[in-house]
Amino acid sequence: MARADLILDLVRASCLGDEQGVRKSVEALAANERAKSHTILADRLLAQLQVTNGHRSNMVSIPKLGEIPLMAEKIPHRRIEDLILEPHISDTVREFVTEHHRADLLRSYNLEPRNRVLLTGPPGNGKTTLAEGLANALAVSFFVVRYEAVIGSYLGETAQKIARVMEHARSRHCVLLFDEFDSVGKERGDVHETGEIKRVVSSLLLQIDSLPSYVVVVAASNHPELLDRAAWRRFQLRIELQKPTIKQIEDWYCRFEKRTGHSFGIQLKEFANKLYGLSFAEIEDFSNDLLRNIVIDGPDAVAKDIMRHQMRRWKKRFRASSK
Repeated sequence: MARADLILDLVRASCLGDEQGVRKSVEALAANERAKSHTILADRLLAQLQVTNGHRSNMVSIPKLGEIPLMAEKIPHRRIEDLILEPHISDTVREFVTEHHRADLLRSYNLEPRNRVLLTGPPGNGKTTLAEGLANALAVSFFVVRYEAVIGSYLGETAQKIARVMEHARSRHCVLLFDEFDSVGKERGDVHETGEIKRVVSSLLLQIDSLPSYVVVVAASNHPELLDRAAWRRFQLRIELQKPTIKQIEDWYCRFEKRTGHSFGIQLKEFANKLYGLSFAEIEDFSNDLLRNIVIDGPDAVAKDIMRHQMRRWKKRFRASSK
C-alpha cells in the first residue's frame, strides 16, 4: 500500500493547482513503490510525468550529456560490517541506518530520517567505501556523480546538469555520492573564484535542501577547509575519517588472516607498528601485493617468508608515508 502521507500530499497539491508539488509527490510515490520492488507501478507513475508538450522525456534512465552519463550507478557490494571504524563513528552510522529502516515510525510523529552526510578526511581512508556501505545497508541504488560530465564551461550549464542529476535521484530510493565535493561546493567568499562557481554553489545547496529524505546525499571531501560555510550547515551528519590507528590496523590484520586462511608469522604489534601511518587504501595495496606473490609462488609458497620479503620491499614507502 502506498504511504498515506504521499497520497495526501498529492491530493493537496492537485487541489491547489501546484504542478511542482504534484510532480514531487508522484516522484516520491514512484520511489516508494520501487523500493518495494513494484517496478512496473513505479515506471507507470513516472510515465505520467514523462508526457510533456506532446513528447516523452526519458526520466527513468540516467541523464546524459550526449553519450556521457551525468552519474554512474554502481552495485554496492561493500558492507558497513566490513569496515573498521572508530566506535563512536560506528554507533553514529548504525543510528543513521536505523532511522531509515524505521522511517515510517518517524513520519507518524511528523519527523523525517536524516539524509545529508558529509564525510571528510585524508584520501584512502574509507569515505567512498562508507557511502557504498550505506547504500548496501539501506538496500537502495548507489549513484556517483561524474564531474567530468557535470561541470561545464558555459554560463549556467553546470547548474542545469546538477538539476538533472537531482531530478533523477528523486525518482529512486538511493544514495547519491558527490565525491571530491569541494570541486562544486567551494567557499563563495573566495576572491579567486568566478561568479559562475558561486552561482553553482548556491544552486547546488538549494537542490540538496529540496531533496526528499529517501534520497541520501553523501558528500566526501579531502579538503573540507575549502567548502562553503553554508554547505557545512546543510549536512545533518558530519563524520571525519582519519588514517587508521594502531588498534585499527591490528583489527584489520586479524580479519585479513581469517579471510585468507594464511598465517603470516608476524605479531600483531609488529605488523601494526610497521604499517602505522599508511591509509587503509595503502594497507589494502600491501595485502594485495602479498596475496599476488603467494598465488604466483603456487603450492610451495611460504606465507611467512613472503610477508618478510614484502615488509622489506615496502620499507621505503612506509618511511615516505610517515613524513
